[in-house]
Order: sequence, then structure tokens, then C-alpha cells
Amino acid sequence: MSDATDDFEPATPGTPLGGERAASLPRDLEAVYDIPVQVSAVLGRATMQVSQLLKLGRGAVVELDRKLGEAVDIYVNNRLVARGEVVMVEDNRLGITMTEIVKADRGI
Repeated sequence: MSDATDDFEPATPGTPLGGERAASLPRDLEAVYDIPVQVSAVLGRATMQVSQLLKLGRGAVVELDRKLGEAVDIYVNNRLVARGEVVMVEDNRLGITMTEIVKADRGI
């Protein structure tokens, strides 16, 4: 995967593909609009031994490999597609604002 990025204009919540961009897509893609995908935001990762994992209890802190304020990774179907920042949406709900799109090498 490459770390090359595009300038990204965030979509307004609830607008698929940034509004105007959706209208410019070919009609051939309409067949895939209703296919569900899994979107995950990874705050960070940690590696530990099973014995350490079993010792964790309520209130335990697991240190992640990211610093406060560092971008989170956004995956679609387990493929890294973007990076972003955590934001609060509505009443105490979390969301992600995409700040960069990650282009994948498609050496097929």
C-alpha cells in the first residue's frame, strides 16, 4: 500500500460520496449502492501475552501505539482506505472526520 493521498472534501453527514460526487458516478455503479460494507476505525493497537490479557480487569488501562491527537485508521472491509480524527456527533456519539484518503497500489 502506498501512503500517497488526495485532497479530500468531507461529506456532510448522511450524504453518500460527498453529494455532487455521487451524481457524477456512472449509472453502472448503482447496482453496488445497496451492498453492505464493514467500516472500522482503529484508534491504535497493542500486543501482549495471553497471561497479561488474563490479568486485565475493570479499570485496567491498555497502552496503544498511538499518541493523543494522532490520526485514526479507517478500514472498509479490512482494507485501509483513509485516516481521520475522532469527533463528537449529536448527543455523546462518536464519529470520524476523514482527513486523508489512502490510495492502494493496484499492481494486478
